[in-house]
Amino acid sequence: MAKIIGGITSSHIAAVGNAISQGLTQEPYWKRFFDGYEPAKTWLQQAKPDVVIVVYNDHGLNFFLDKVPTFALGCADIYENADEGWGLKPTAPFTGDAQLSWHIAQSLVEQEFDICTCQEMKVDHGFVNPIRALYGDHEQWPVKAIPLAVNTVQHPVPSAARCLKLGRALGKALESYPEDTRVVILGTGGLSHQLQGERAGIIDVEFDLECMDKIATEPEWMTQFSNAEIIRRAGSEGIETIMWLVMRGALKDDAAVLHKHYHAPISNTGAGVLVLDNQ
Repeated sequence: MAKIIGGITSSHIAAVGNAISQGLTQEPYWKRFFDGYEPAKTWLQQAKPDVVIVVYNDHGLNFFLDKVPTFALGCADIYENADEGWGLKPTAPFTGDAQLSWHIAQSLVEQEFDICTCQEMKVDHGFVNPIRALYGDHEQWPVKAIPLAVNTVQHPVPSAARCLKLGRALGKALESYPEDTRVVILGTGGLSHQLQGERAGIIDVEFDLECMDKIATEPEWMTQFSNAEIIRRAGSEGIETIMWLVMRGALKDDAAVLHKHYHAPISNTGAGVLVLDNQ
């Protein structure tokens, strides 16, 4: 049977990809940010997942504003990364697991999540950069990856409560998969940041730290907030933190916190890393 061995959270800042490509990860501006990933990298090397399910939001590479599904699941055996206009050199393609994806899709529909299934799907920095931060760059990636896109761009976006429920449905889907597969769920995005308007650059450190603590130990806490309240505290792009709840919902209630790291500001963003052991 499939086994969810843990969950990780990561920001997916576009500039992270350039820092990796240009060998800047140990420069003073970036060092503390990337050092925060070292325990997560060590844990992954020891845990050896077969598949990572990446919960992220598409930034226009795969979906544009005229057609934005609330939840979309990659159901392909290959996922290409392409030029998005950030100056990021496209990475090697990612190997998927279509058989597992279709099983998840079937289970989610049975649990009343009307998931959009994508047999062709390009993946942008929201998907790619967390994998690069955790695994480095590779011509052939050492783990299979499945994209699970959540709309946090075009309103209306799903609530924190809905994302937590999606995570729980995802957990049930994986528990019923008959193949021996070790899975890690990667929740990306966040924490507080806003890229435009009068509040551009807003970072609420106190709220970020509370969100990290509560998502790890008491995820229902975040469901008390409406999307408007989260945006008011964390900025327009801070709403991405609801994707961490998809990861958390898939894990056991008593999943152990192995690592927690916060750094701000990095590219005008509050950036957090969590490692939760589900075993």
